[in-house]
Amino acid sequence: MAQDIIPIELGLPQGDLVTLWAPRWREDGEEWEAFLGDEEDLYAFPDAAHLAAFVRTAEQHDLIDHPAWEAVPALNVPELIPDDDHCFDLVGVPEMVAEEPDSWTLSELAEIVAIVRSLADVCELDEVHEILDSCEAFSLLDQGQLPFTGREGARLWDDLSRTVSQKWDVVLDAIDELITIPEVDAATLDATAEELAAFHEESAEAEAGVGTEDDLDTVDRDDSDDDTSTAGGRSDADEDDEDDFDDEELSGFWAEVGIDPIKIQLSSRDYYTLRCYLDDEPVFLGSAGTIEVYPSERALARALADGGNLAHTDLAEVSTWDEVLASATAGELEVEVDPDNTYILAGLDEDIADGVDAVDPTQLELAVELLTDAADWAGDDEVSKALATSERLGWLVSFVLRPDPTRLTPSPPFDTEQQAWRRLVEAFENRLHLN
Repeated sequence: MAQDIIPIELGLPQGDLVTLWAPRWREDGEEWEAFLGDEEDLYAFPDAAHLAAFVRTAEQHDLIDHPAWEAVPALNVPELIPDDDHCFDLVGVPEMVAEEPDSWTLSELAEIVAIVRSLADVCELDEVHEILDSCEAFSLLDQGQLPFTGREGARLWDDLSRTVSQKWDVVLDAIDELITIPEVDAATLDATAEELAAFHEESAEAEAGVGTEDDLDTVDRDDSDDDTSTAGGRSDADEDDEDDFDDEELSGFWAEVGIDPIKIQLSSRDYYTLRCYLDDEPVFLGSAGTIEVYPSERALARALADGGNLAHTDLAEVSTWDEVLASATAGELEVEVDPDNTYILAGLDEDIADGVDAVDPTQLELAVELLTDAADWAGDDEVSKALATSERLGWLVSFVLRPDPTRLTPSPPFDTEQQAWRRLVEAFENRLHLN
């Protein structure tokens, strides 16, 4: 990354968004700090591809005069993906302060509060400063567990928990209201989206241990030429092989337990949950037709580690459920959503209104899969009725997913189809319980 300009992820009520942060630097005898934005707007994007498309084409924003800015437009998309140390789950704070103040919780809270203070400084959020200054514990988080031990420490933690419970929504709303998602050049976005997809594909192959023929030849040569092993011990190559095996084992955990983390993108925000299939029947994380969803992958992982609120989920019927909870409790569970399990419902209603040529068949097929799975799991037949080919919406969906030049093309206007689709999505959204 360009020196002192850092990609970060903010977990906000409207979803996980990426932006750029320039920590404090000195210029002309003055100290500065900035975020990507313009005047009162804080620019943020749904992923690194959108961020890259913006920085490659934008001509006006608050970081344009930063001494390192000229290097940013030349960065590739993976370099604009925030690392784990710069992902700040603001919406997860109430859940975190409900736990015991262990070192992991205090460290993450300290990082979140630090970035919130920076946002408040740069964007002049006086109400946020007032909340953070109203509770002494906020300023002690970076000291670790020591201030929160004993009777006085328990009092400080209780005070912090009470403040978050009563006032953190004000902090979230103040920051959320700053967010603007700028439009980006469509052609540039197509290119950056391909870069991001290629990166994820290469990463998945690397984690799965997929190599090229050249890689295999190299391994063969290394095996035959390696004289570095010692009697009674293992060579460095052996240790590397074991590390690769561990990585592959970790990446294949969800496949082994037969449960998938899924991401749902609605117009309001993104949600994360779990789903599997038992005897080809969908089962979601939840019960009685209500799906338990979380604002981020980390929030979902923490909920699984806690486990208490999920004791009665229908997923408990799955034989491998205890393995998931055990891995989460041990702090070993990584929740990562495969691209094939990302369901984008946002914007489909508008595409349907524009007609069959405007609808992305892959996006629609996945959306139909999700709505159908959720309805089947809940015992609701409204989705199957609405998508029957005898209905206008069902006919359009069938035509998009299974195009046939001999069939009659759905004709405009598509207001009826759009309204029917919106009703299905609204009913699905009503099933979600955000934690």
